[in-house]
Amino acid sequence: MTKSVVISGTGLWTPEHSISNEELVAAYNAYATQFNASHQAAIAAGELAEKPLSSAEFIEKASGIRSRYAYIKDGILDVNRMRPRIPVRGDDELSDQAEMAVHAAKKALAAAKKQASDIDAVIVSCAYTQRSYPALAIEVQQALGIVGFGFDMLVACSAATFALHRAYEMIASGTAKGVLVINPELTSPQANYCDRDSHFIFGDVATAIVVEAAETAQSDNVFEILSTKAVTAYSNNIRSNFGYVSRATDSDPFADDMLFHQEGRKVFKEVCPMAAEHINEHLARHSLSPADIKRWWLHQANINMNTLISRKLLGREPDATEAPIVLDTYANTASAGSIIAFNLHQHDLVAGELGLLCSFGAGYSIGSLVLRKV
Repeated sequence: MTKSVVISGTGLWTPEHSISNEELVAAYNAYATQFNASHQAAIAAGELAEKPLSSAEFIEKASGIRSRYAYIKDGILDVNRMRPRIPVRGDDELSDQAEMAVHAAKKALAAAKKQASDIDAVIVSCAYTQRSYPALAIEVQQALGIVGFGFDMLVACSAATFALHRAYEMIASGTAKGVLVINPELTSPQANYCDRDSHFIFGDVATAIVVEAAETAQSDNVFEILSTKAVTAYSNNIRSNFGYVSRATDSDPFADDMLFHQEGRKVFKEVCPMAAEHINEHLARHSLSPADIKRWWLHQANINMNTLISRKLLGREPDATEAPIVLDTYANTASAGSIIAFNLHQHDLVAGELGLLCSFGAGYSIGSLVLRKV
């Protein structure tokens, strides 16, 4: 067994297109007004619900989100479309998610001072993959020139941390010398831009992390993984029903329930205490308390959730440096959120200082890693 497993490099790829709350609200409100006018009789008869209007102020207060990035912006703000217009690629072309993954992977490899020959396992782990097979990870592996193996993982918003757990285990057991974990979160096709309560939530991004043994690490910025912890508990409060079985059930493959939908208040009420308890139990394994943690890289779904969880852990409001927020400009990027926070807010830590990386989301699922700066 390898005694010390480390994170030696991270990569963050941000799409060039950004959409502000104001832009998104203008498009949604125009759509809602048009919908209500077109269905006036059905709404009056109680057969259809009237579409409520939104506002930039409502979005920021409810979530802390001010803007989000989009892989393809075209089509999202089109009142007669309300979804991105992504051109079809041929089977012989690099897929959209694989392209995003390669961008982030190259940045992580450069940060870790590694070549493709130093990696022998690729995990693509995210909330959605654009196809079932061949695995995106194998496509990315080929694009990067990596010899070894790759596989995809789907664990919703905990996909990144759960994949890091698998990478940690591979290195610790000696079944891999270097693992590349990539999270190409192409969420915009699954976002319902026609729903006031969820049209603002998601953004597109890709992150990547190199995991290896401490003795092979060459980077100037290395974090030892002290331990991992995961838990799942089944819940329908966050759900997306899109899948190939729709063809056999003759249901609408693009109906509202096939897209992301949630019972937001139930999620908030149930996940916050669950996450705080999970983190406290994880720290207790090392005889640590929240006061011993220098940096909290938490899942970036909702600023109110993060504030409440931090308050439960610390007994006070966290400051911006303790539990950095990135969702104001990135929005909820599914599994990539905590990795974005880690990528952008890690370099100021000094040797020996501790941090905790944690994600939580649909499932319910929670994954965490206790990290120490080397």
